[in-house]
Amino acid sequence: MRSDVSPASFRKTSARTCSKSVSKPGPRPSGNSATHSATKPSAPPAHPSRKPSTRPARSASKRHPHDDAPDTAADFRRLVGLPEGPERDELRDELVRVWLPMADRLAGRFRGRGESFDDLRQVAALGLVKAVDRYDPRRGSAFESFAVPTITGEIKRHFRDHMWTLHVPRRVQDLRNRVRFARHDLAHTISGRAPTLAEIAEQAQMSEEDAATGLEALDSFTALSLDAELPGSEDGYALRDALGGPDPALDVVVDRVAVTPRLRQLPQRERDILFLRFFHDMTQSRIAERFGISQMHVSRLISRSCEQLREQVMRDAA
Repeated sequence: MRSDVSPASFRKTSARTCSKSVSKPGPRPSGNSATHSATKPSAPPAHPSRKPSTRPARSASKRHPHDDAPDTAADFRRLVGLPEGPERDELRDELVRVWLPMADRLAGRFRGRGESFDDLRQVAALGLVKAVDRYDPRRGSAFESFAVPTITGEIKRHFRDHMWTLHVPRRVQDLRNRVRFARHDLAHTISGRAPTLAEIAEQAQMSEEDAATGLEALDSFTALSLDAELPGSEDGYALRDALGGPDPALDVVVDRVAVTPRLRQLPQRERDILFLRFFHDMTQSRIAERFGISQMHVSRLISRSCEQLREQVMRDAA
């Protein structure tokens, strides 16, 4: 198709059109809009298939349990420089007071272990006092990093030294804790039966002898009252009913041991008479019939033999 417009006239028309479009002013934006459009780029178009997220925004940092800790760094530096006296004692008491909430939180971690929370708070407060007295700010560490293990160690020491009904060595206490954790772990992997001694020893990485010692110590933390009824008893049978009484024969054990060599030195007839009378509980009349002597003679032989033995034993003891 042939065009009726020459190239020269086309160039002139294009130039005039471009000149008009450049010189034509548009609507002038306000100052705030101009500034906002210059500094804030327009948002890219949303993806047609992507839905807006409804998940809540995650916080910038996780809150630490001691984020509310007071700022006492300057007070600790001042405490180190103060001499012993009322001013130092007052500052020390104030530091203990402001850090007590942290000690209470640490005590709360040990709830439900057989000790009241009030006692745990007192033990934690004692650990806090020790931490305040021992802390040296010149080492560069924060007070929390020093106080937390000090207070926790004081509470654990309280459980170790005061909560056991039967006092056992610390090594046995450690074995008990390892065995307890091993049994707890095995309970999740073994079903239908209790773990064996070998399995507990393998899980706790100890010998079977140590595992047996730890198992025995599991029952040493608390003791059962002697008045407690035994499981399954319907007649009120208690532990005290299973205890034995004093054996009267124990009182004469020493006497028997002392008199034995002296008995061997007596004549045979006297030995036989004493044996029948005191060990077979035979009457003097029957003994007299057996030996063909009178009962009066048997009585004199017994009295004379016992007196002789008594004198010899007492002489040896002197």
